[in-house]
Amino acid sequence: MAASADQSRNVLGEVLEECGRDPETGFYRDGCCRVGPDDFGVHAVCAVLTDEFLAFSSARGNDLSTPRPEFGFPGLKAGDAWCLCASRWQEACEAGRAPRVRLRATSEAALEVCALDDLKRHAIDLN
Repeated sequence: MAASADQSRNVLGEVLEECGRDPETGFYRDGCCRVGPDDFGVHAVCAVLTDEFLAFSSARGNDLSTPRPEFGFPGLKAGDAWCLCASRWQEACEAGRAPRVRLRATSEAALEVCALDDLKRHAIDLN
């Protein structure tokens, strides 16, 4: 996928790749898991969602499945690529419920919360 225009870096130290556009993801809704000063949730982890993770997140008070048209949010389903808050992904990892991760589309900012080894264990894009 295309790299973001601002040359943000991923957890591998490379140029950050796009996470997803259907639905449009990222804190800035530009398809990338870029993190800026106004992203207090650190939406840095590009994850491919699972039903198990969506249920886990909903049980923690963050229902990602239900559409919220008033916020332009389509609701998510298993298989969607989405920029998750690093802390939520780490919480799911510790509970054994973490979804798979696209490392090349995961911002280096995730490393402030997530261990690279944990991310790599869940990676779908490592050769």
